[in-house]
This record gives sequence, structure tokens and C-alpha cells, in this order.
Amino acid sequence: MFRIKRIKLINERKKRQLTREELGSILGISAIYVRKIENGDRNPGRRTMVKFAEFYGVSERKLFPELFDVR
Repeated sequence: MFRIKRIKLINERKKRQLTREELGSILGISAIYVRKIENGDRNPGRRTMVKFAEFYGVSERKLFPELFDVR
């Protein structure tokens, strides 16, 4: 399976100087799930995607462009 590391997602977290544990706590998800999403091992569900987008103030399409790329 092809993994896409989500650099924009990682950069947004680091820009706010948050650990995965802190972000997970804020979003109501586990740090392990945050890591898997950032590393491209898992795709977030719709609700989780919205949580990331609202927290960062960045559109879902910018955070997860490969999920919106239909070819």
C-alpha cells in the first residue's frame, strides 16, 4: 500500500508547538490515531477531518489533498 506522509498536517501541528498527545486530547482522538493519520497509515473519517480543519483553520482539501483527488 502506498503511504502519503501528510506534511501540511504535520507542519500545522508543529507550528502550534503541539505534541501528538496534546493535539489528540484537543481533538478527542488518541495520539496513536494522530500519528497514523499524519504518516498516511490511516485516513481520517469525515468528522475527524472536520475537527482537524476547524482547529487549524485550514480547509480539508489543503490538509488531505489526496483524499479529494479523483482520477
